[in-house]
Amino acid sequence: MSAPPRPVSWRRLLGAELRWVLRRPRTWVMVALLGAVPVLMAVGLVLADGPRRGLLSEVVGNGLTLPVAALTLLMALLLPLVVTVAAADAIAGEAQHGTLRGLLLAPVGRLRLVAMKAFGVLVVAAVAVAVVCVVGLVAGWALIGPPAVVGDGGALLTMSGSVLDLTSAAGRIALAALWTLGQLAAVGAVALAVSSFTEHPLVVLSSVLGGIILSGVLGAIPALEPIRPFLLTDSWAAGVDVLRDPLPTAGLVSSTGLAAGWFAAAAVVLVSRMLRRDA
Repeated sequence: MSAPPRPVSWRRLLGAELRWVLRRPRTWVMVALLGAVPVLMAVGLVLADGPRRGLLSEVVGNGLTLPVAALTLLMALLLPLVVTVAAADAIAGEAQHGTLRGLLLAPVGRLRLVAMKAFGVLVVAAVAVAVVCVVGLVAGWALIGPPAVVGDGGALLTMSGSVLDLTSAAGRIALAALWTLGQLAAVGAVALAVSSFTEHPLVVLSSVLGGIILSGVLGAIPALEPIRPFLLTDSWAAGVDVLRDPLPTAGLVSSTGLAAGWFAAAAVVLVSRMLRRDA
């Protein structure tokens, strides 16, 4: 009697998923488009006059705020779109092309397969956020101007009128990036859960993005105020709080807790579906 096949190691699983995700041309096309947004924002701010700058007026002469402004703007739709596409390809896309069957039959284990796919989606989200931040810093420095030294070495003028030093400013940008990544992880978990129920990536895209748009509409209706605290998108504007001083943590903490709740609920649905899915 032959011995059962040995399970594939975590290193091989995650390495294979990482190579598969990063070799897809559409991943880098979407990331490149995201990277173009901070550049276009910087160019627009340089060319626009005062009255037309609107909410982005805080960035004028204060280039270090550009990454946070770009993340806040992109969080409305484009960053969730990139993560949703990755999640749709991860399960529904492979089911459509017939490759998911091989993974389900392989000595991998359903839970390990779920973790592998979640890892790939999280990598895409992390790359997208990192590109926006790095390009935003470079564009803000080059087009809007380097951080002006104010007072005792201050480099970032906050929305509250106080000045932060360069180290504190970098910490605020990193905090905004980590907060955004947490919100995108929740979106990715929901998209993976939807993806596990279909073989058509477009169904995942339309469902998740439609849900995001619907959530925004529901949050704008006064009569539905009681459900607003449970809408994932309702707290997506909290990221801009990192530009205030002292740092208000209530919005960041509550939005992170809400994202964790959505992530956990979606993870339960995803795991339950994948454990029962026929090969």
